[in-house]
Amino acid sequence: MKISFIGSGRVASHLAQTLKNDHQIVQIMSPTLTNAEHLAQTVGAEAITTLAQLDAAVDVVFIAVSDQAISSVIAALPAHMCNVLLLHTSGSTSIQVFGPNLSRVGVFYPLQSFSFERTVDWLSTPLLIEAKQTQDLDLLKLLAESLSNKVFCYDSTQRLSLHLAAVFACNFSNYCYDAAAQLLDGAQVDFELLYPLILETANKATQHLPQLMQTGPAVRQDHNILSLHQQLLAQAQRPDLSELYQLMSQAIVKRHHGE
Repeated sequence: MKISFIGSGRVASHLAQTLKNDHQIVQIMSPTLTNAEHLAQTVGAEAITTLAQLDAAVDVVFIAVSDQAISSVIAALPAHMCNVLLLHTSGSTSIQVFGPNLSRVGVFYPLQSFSFERTVDWLSTPLLIEAKQTQDLDLLKLLAESLSNKVFCYDSTQRLSLHLAAVFACNFSNYCYDAAAQLLDGAQVDFELLYPLILETANKATQHLPQLMQTGPAVRQDHNILSLHQQLLAQAQRPDLSELYQLMSQAIVKRHHGE
C-alpha cells in the first residue's frame, strides 16, 4: 500500500519505520520541516510542511497527531483528499471526529506505549481498528495484519474503555515507579534493587487475575506498617506521596474487605 503520515512524533515514527518494510511511505507532513525531513529520510519518503501538499494518489493517510489537534487537522484537509482513507491513531477519540461529510474514515489504534528510545514488538501489540465503510475495514484488516498478530475490530466506546484502562495499567503504574525511585534516591538506595519485584509483579498480572495477586500491608490490613510508612513519608516531606499512599491503601482495603 501507499501510505502518508500527518505528524512526525512517536506514534508516526514507530508506525512509518515498521510499515516501510512491507509498504511504501510516500509523504511525511509536519509544520516543522526538520521534523518532517528527519522521519522522511529514515523511511524513504518526501517531507512536506502543509496539508495542501498532500498527494491524493495514496491508499491511506495516517493522522498521527495529538488528540487535541485531530479535529483541527481534519477541518483543514484539502478537498482533493476526500476520497483517500483517512485514519487517526487515537485511543480516546471517537470516529465521529471526522464528521458526517467524510465517508472514507477510520481508526487505527495501537494499544502500546511509545518512546523514541525503545523499539516496539509489533507482532504482539494489539491493534484496534474501526472504519465507517465495510470495504475500508477490510483494507484496514490487511494493513493491521501486516504488522500484528493481534487485530481487533472495536468501536469507539470499547476503544475509549481500553484507553482508560491503559492509563491505569501503564501511566499510573509508571508514576508509581517514579515515586519509588524518588524515595530511594532520597535514601541513597539503588532503584535497580526493585527490578526483579517490578518484573515479577507484571508477570503475575499477565498470568493471573490481578485481584488474586494483591499483596502488601493494605490487603493484610497491617496498620502498624501502614502507619510506619506514613511516618517515613512525613519525614521525607512528601505530602503528595502521603496522600497517594493513603488513597491507594484505602482503595485496596475496600476492594478486598469491603470497608
